[in-house]
Amino acid sequence: MLHTATASSPAWYTAMTEFARLEPRYTAAPMSLCSAMSQGYVGYDLQNAIRTELLDRGLFRTVSTVITQVKVSPFDRAFSEPSKVIGRVMNAREAAEEEKKGNYVIEQDSGYRRIVASPAPMDIYEIDAVRILNDAGQIVIAAGGGGIPVLEQGTVLKGASAVIEKDLTAGRLAELIGADTLLFLTGTPRAARFYGTDSEQPLDRVTLAEAKSYLEDGSFGSGGMLPKFTAAVSFLESGPDKRVVITKLELAQDGIHGKNRHNRCLSR
Repeated sequence: MLHTATASSPAWYTAMTEFARLEPRYTAAPMSLCSAMSQGYVGYDLQNAIRTELLDRGLFRTVSTVITQVKVSPFDRAFSEPSKVIGRVMNAREAAEEEKKGNYVIEQDSGYRRIVASPAPMDIYEIDAVRILNDAGQIVIAAGGGGIPVLEQGTVLKGASAVIEKDLTAGRLAELIGADTLLFLTGTPRAARFYGTDSEQPLDRVTLAEAKSYLEDGSFGSGGMLPKFTAAVSFLESGPDKRVVITKLELAQDGIHGKNRHNRCLSR
C-alpha cells in the first residue's frame, strides 16, 4: 500500500522566509529543502497515526516514509511560465528585492507574492526503494507534496525552485510501481464538469475516452480536478486492467469496492 502525503512545501517556505525576515542573520531556506522538511514531518505524523490505527485493530505492519526526489526537466516550459503562488504577502520594496534575485513576483492581495514553476514529474529517484518496501508488505508513504523537484547535473541532483503538482506525481508513482488502482482523496464525493456554473454536470463512472474528451473541451478549467483527470488519463493509458477512483475520505472504502454511487471511477 502506498500513500502520497499532501505535504505543503509552500507553507514551509512561508515559515522559513518569515523567520529570515525577522532574523536577518539567517537566509531563507531554498524550496527544495522546504519540500524535504515537509515530507519528513508530515510523513512522521502519518506513519505514527497509521501504525496506531493498525495496532488498535490487532494488526502489525511496518509503516515507512521515503524522502522522495522527483526528476524534472530544465527545459520544461513551466520554468518560464511560473504559476504556483508561494510565500507571504510582500510590499513593493521587498518584491523588487526578490526580482533582483531573479525570482518571479506578481501583485496580489493588496501586495506582492512570489510565484514558482510547476514542472511535470518525469521520474522518481527512490522508486527502487519504494518498490522493495512495498513488495515486502510495508505501508509506504512517498512523494509527499509532489516530491522534491530536482534537476540532474551529472552525478549531482540539484534542487529546483519549483512545486510539482502532487496529483501528477501520485499518478507517475502509481505507473512506476505497476499499481492497478489509483485513488485520489478530495473534498467532494464526486467531480463535476463546469463546476460552480449553471452548466454543472456531476460525474459518476467515466471511461478513458470520456475523460480525454473532458480534458480537451476544458470541462475542469484550471481547478483542482484538472490535474487529477490529467494524471488519471496517463495512468489508465499505462496498461490494461487499471482504474482510478476519486472521492472523499469517508467514502474511500466503498469507492474502491464499487459500492458507492457517488464516487468517480475512471476505467478504460
